[in-house]
Amino acid sequence: MSADVKPEFSKWRAFFWPVHAFELKKIIPMLLMFFFISFNYTILRDTKDTLLVTSSAGAEAIPFIKVWGVVPAAILFTLLYAKLSNVLSRENLFYVTITPFLLFFALFVTVIYPNLSSLQPNAFADSLKASLPTGASGFVESIRNWPFGLFYILAELWGSVVLSLLFWAFANDTTKISEAKRFYALFGLGANLALVVSGPTIVLVSNIRDSLPPGVDAWQVSLNYLMSFVVIAGVAVIATYWWINRNVLTDSRFFDPNEIKARKTKPKMSIIESLGFLAKSKYILCIAALVISYGICINLVEVTWKSQLKLQYPNQNDYSRFMGYFSFCTGVVTIFMMLFVGGNAMRKSWGFAAILTPIVLLITGTGFFTFVLFRGSLPDSIVMFGITTTPLFLAVIFGAVQNIMSKSSKYSLFDPTKETAYIPLDPESKIKGKAAIDVVGARLGKSGGSLIQQGLLISCGSIGAITPYIAVILFFFIGIWIVAVRSLSRQFNQLTGVKAGS
Repeated sequence: MSADVKPEFSKWRAFFWPVHAFELKKIIPMLLMFFFISFNYTILRDTKDTLLVTSSAGAEAIPFIKVWGVVPAAILFTLLYAKLSNVLSRENLFYVTITPFLLFFALFVTVIYPNLSSLQPNAFADSLKASLPTGASGFVESIRNWPFGLFYILAELWGSVVLSLLFWAFANDTTKISEAKRFYALFGLGANLALVVSGPTIVLVSNIRDSLPPGVDAWQVSLNYLMSFVVIAGVAVIATYWWINRNVLTDSRFFDPNEIKARKTKPKMSIIESLGFLAKSKYILCIAALVISYGICINLVEVTWKSQLKLQYPNQNDYSRFMGYFSFCTGVVTIFMMLFVGGNAMRKSWGFAAILTPIVLLITGTGFFTFVLFRGSLPDSIVMFGITTTPLFLAVIFGAVQNIMSKSSKYSLFDPTKETAYIPLDPESKIKGKAAIDVVGARLGKSGGSLIQQGLLISCGSIGAITPYIAVILFFFIGIWIVAVRSLSRQFNQLTGVKAGS
């Protein structure tokens, strides 16, 4: 039976598992690869926050590390990866790229963390702190805690490099279009299943403090376990990749090395060229506004929430345990949203599905900042309603809900509607539009929020002082987002011939 034969499945099997028996040889190892990569992504994401936020650096260091650490590291990696791709085979390039990550995370718990005090440039940081404004303390502390900053940078790059670049480039090169239509949705569910598994794993490891004798660094023990899991899962990724190359890509049912896939070359555009192209197209400009607004809004809430989270859970194990629960809930909610909300909303209308994400952020963001800004006047109200908790804990919970809903909305609503918006465009606008948004939208979305926070921190001095301004800026960008969605919806309906309101 040919791998190109159109699958015939029952309704429910087509929905949950549209895979033929003979295709298990390919889909199972690919799912395992994606699962282990996503498993590591969750553990590294939660651990990097725990290390940095609970240290003297605090959440204030995040905007500085993202702009002055993550962005330059990503640029350097891109240049190095491009050069290596010219001299190494695809398979060897995969091994050479992923191995340094695993070596660093292994060295971090065996060499760097145990010798942290001797590696910190405390004298230099103290002198720098004395000569800079109070608001620059996040920058100074990121220098003092450079091992945590380096961990944060590599953990961020794991998602961009191993997940987005290595895995998806491999999948796109070895998956036929007929397979992609069925397999790629399963990969998305597999990624969120990894969240459901990695979350409890983090909780279990973080609870180890309760069984340790006094005087033992519980966080060091937890960190040893977590990084051991990361290295083991990374080795499993490499082993699975090796097996696929030896046993799947040599099977003519799944891969023909002589088959040349027709691809449209994606133009390389400078920032100036990208801005010029965006200015010429109202439609593309609206898509860019969606991407930029989402990136900025997520970034603005993240730092404020994590500063509240540190106040509630100053101990590393407690902080890590909470992040484990957070990741588990994110996975469960995202799977539910992908299965039962995203598709139904898209079938109703593009505009309805697209506007749900900013509405979700507006509602949850309002609840979060209300508890943060009016914490002092809330205790009496809380007692009146019979709620036996603190305003700080409620702020943490609302922030968690906001983050969970924003992430699940992104995967189930934002990404599908954004990609669908490109479909009605002519080939040139589609290709150049995506290139322009990748250059301008992605950069402004990822670093725009951090740059705003840096300016406010230097001017006002602390996360608490800038919170009211952050709330106003958040609602401003949500407003721009909603206006862009409404405008784009009208244009999308005109291009696709859909009547307004249908």
